Amino acid sequence: MFDILMYLFETYVQSEVELLFDREELTDELNRAGFRSEDIGKALIWIEKLAELQGSDRKPYLNGAKPNSVRIYHATELQRLDTESRGFLLFLENIQVLTAATREMVIDRIMELDGEPLSLDDLKWVVLMVLFNVPGNEHAYSQMEDLVFEQPEGLLH
Repeated sequence: MFDILMYLFETYVQSEVELLFDREELTDELNRAGFRSEDIGKALIWIEKLAELQGSDRKPYLNGAKPNSVRIYHATELQRLDTESRGFLLFLENIQVLTAATREMVIDRIMELDGEPLSLDDLKWVVLMVLFNVPGNEHAYSQMEDLVFEQPEGLLH
């Protein structure tokens, strides 16, 4: 399912091609690209739920975090997010790429993905997808893009 999300994001967002969310047409295109119908359905539901998260009144916990509060992860979240990933989310909050609400949206979307724990690179892509889909986060999205695509120069110590 994650491969489908990446395909859609890279095809439509990164190439700036307009995504018209006609479910049937999109399903046909993804089938032609070689993805399984079951995974396509799950990916499209994932995208629809991401759009629903923008209406934060449906998810009251998105607005519950106070500044300088500490996020305690549930055991199931700890299974999906390793220490490095949790540290990266905290880093993104500290540099104000993520707010408490967008962090919770990222965690919500991660928990809905199938499979093993996500790699740090996969987490970065989920953050990009969330920030892209939440109005008013253009600057944060731009910062996150820089973090994802930045190639370090020279030696790192």
